[in-house]
Amino acid sequence: MRKILFSFYFLLLTFAASLRAFAQVGEYRNVWAVGISGGCALNKVGFTPDVPQSMHTGSTFGIVGRYTSEKYFSTICSVQLEVNIAELGWKEKIQTISGEEVTNPTTGIAESYQRDVKYIQIPLLAHLAWGKERRGVNAFINAGPQIGFMLSESTTKNYDTPYIPANYPDYVEGMTRVNTEVAQETMDVEKHFDYGIAVGAGVEWDIRHIGRFSLEGRYYYGLGNLYGDSKKDEFSKSNNGTIYIRLAYLRDL
Repeated sequence: MRKILFSFYFLLLTFAASLRAFAQVGEYRNVWAVGISGGCALNKVGFTPDVPQSMHTGSTFGIVGRYTSEKYFSTICSVQLEVNIAELGWKEKIQTISGEEVTNPTTGIAESYQRDVKYIQIPLLAHLAWGKERRGVNAFINAGPQIGFMLSESTTKNYDTPYIPANYPDYVEGMTRVNTEVAQETMDVEKHFDYGIAVGAGVEWDIRHIGRFSLEGRYYYGLGNLYGDSKKDEFSKSNNGTIYIRLAYLRDL
């Protein structure tokens, strides 16, 4: 844990130092922009031991603030701060050894399980763009650290107890899970603080007198875990991995 925290603080310091270096050599700019953003968040939790999953789909929306400080050769250099609400979590893929859905003999229907975990997320990003500053299109990348705080969690499932026969691993076709890791289904999220690294790329279109519209794809890799990761804990790793597809609108101040 100490090594992870040290790496996170190092990235923050490197990020700050890079911005300061840019400001000393680039063509000066002083442009503030604010706006809103929204989109979808596709998440999986990296459990070790593994928990088979399909992609959990949720929404994300928030506010965006950007400060453009200078232009370094052809690179437009900015700092972007966001405050977002995001619906993450995981959706389990409950299958038999042959890849079929597991049917619970009590209910007679295929088992399904989904955990929804809502966060407030605060990314601080270096925003680097190439192309038109005004009245045109530019391409950009975003990169930087992100922290998050869990707001709530909820569970959706259609069974009380997962069906795992006493004679496991002697499979019963159509009824036995290929993976019997189920502790996470009854455990509340233990770590409410999340942190990691976000990287994205996209395009932005500036329209005179209207504002800036952008489309971005972003990936977030969580360095923190949802559960304890000591030898006595159930999982050694349980971090978020999220793909965001985001639309944003900003207007210069």
